Amino acid sequence: MQRLSFVITFLPLAAAAALLACIEASVHEYNGEKFAAQGNAFVFHGGSEGIYSSAPGLNESSPVDTFIRFEKVVFRRPSELSNFSSGSVHVIVFEVDDRETIGGSAYGGQRSVCCSADLAKLGVCKQGEIIHRPSTNNPGWPQVFGASFDADKTETTLYPRSIQITKTGMYNLYFIHCDPQLKDAVVVNGKTVWKNPTGYLPGRMAPLMKFYLFMSLAFVVLGFFWFSQYARFWREVLPLQNSITLVITLGMLEMALWYYDYAEFNETGVRPTGITVWAVTFGSVKRTVSRLIILIVSMGYGVVRPTLGGLTSKVLLLGGTFFVATEVLELIENVGAVSDRSGKARLFFVLPVAILDAFFIIWIFTSLSLTLNKLQARRMTAKLDIYRKFTNALAVAVILSVGWICYELNFKSNDVYNEQWQKAWIIPAFWQVLSFSVLCIICALWAPSQNSMR
Repeated sequence: MQRLSFVITFLPLAAAAALLACIEASVHEYNGEKFAAQGNAFVFHGGSEGIYSSAPGLNESSPVDTFIRFEKVVFRRPSELSNFSSGSVHVIVFEVDDRETIGGSAYGGQRSVCCSADLAKLGVCKQGEIIHRPSTNNPGWPQVFGASFDADKTETTLYPRSIQITKTGMYNLYFIHCDPQLKDAVVVNGKTVWKNPTGYLPGRMAPLMKFYLFMSLAFVVLGFFWFSQYARFWREVLPLQNSITLVITLGMLEMALWYYDYAEFNETGVRPTGITVWAVTFGSVKRTVSRLIILIVSMGYGVVRPTLGGLTSKVLLLGGTFFVATEVLELIENVGAVSDRSGKARLFFVLPVAILDAFFIIWIFTSLSLTLNKLQARRMTAKLDIYRKFTNALAVAVILSVGWICYELNFKSNDVYNEQWQKAWIIPAFWQVLSFSVLCIICALWAPSQNSMR
């Protein structure tokens, strides 16, 4: 158990420390980021965010409330490659619906981003430049500009500029160069600032700030009901009800921290790492304790069996393992994250949580079946009625969960380019609403009363 407690304590902290070095937010910072070869181009992805449009400014002095701003962006190359002038290091910003306007191919061959010799012969583009065509839906887009290296110069600076966003969409930023002599030796430093009309919070995350405010209020209402009953019948309170009190308190803190996290992010453009880590940790503890409560209630603890006996260590081991897996997953997904993580990396962290959840479900329903049989055999009708309602509620929750997982998989598989970013907030929101609903049912079934001890 000492070894388990060490792992439970150390792993989340190690994950958080590792993430502190790679935080990105609505202020995207570039610290010596390298270009990678993709086809005949060398590319660095500068960011992708959903941005809501602002009204076009009446004149140059009109304030712009939605933009992508480039600040102190500098490209550097090694001194051994500085003895010649090069073509531009391009910056391309485009809305996801205009992705087909980028790149082209000669005679139906492989699609290229950089203009090849064959395409240049056809007069389609100039060799060494990025292939792009004007958007038919969004005049003036995609936005393409850049900076060139002069001979004997190791760096070139991008002229500061701000791009106003007048059409709502998922915008992508790429730094690209087409010079085979430079290959992947170019690095980029500086930052870009992305802003929505209501603040710096990325578009797909913006609805979650209001959602967490709503959930905070919902937990306050639930807490008022529960604590009033707790204070009224404090002499009759069971250990189970103390555990439920802990879950409600953790839920209040988690929702309040998530709201503060998003509000601070929206105000400054930089995600407050400490608040995010605390929100994740409180949430992981809440989910772990909730599952353990449901499991021990299903086993009939305090109803048909006075203790868990030899099962205590197994229950604690499962709970500890689940906490570590959940904490790491939530840290990876939330600490400083804006752009989606690659599918394989995410799957690696999701699978352990999914397997442990499945194990919880199997153990819970197996235990419930045994407890219901014992209650029926002992003719404990009042408790049998509560357990039947509890079983039905859990069954409905599991069915809804499976259905929502299928919807989530379909949603993500059909949204490769994040075109449905405005609806994406519904997916995490559903899980919060479902867990809150189950907690409300548990509170209703096991609320402190004068008959609690019976």
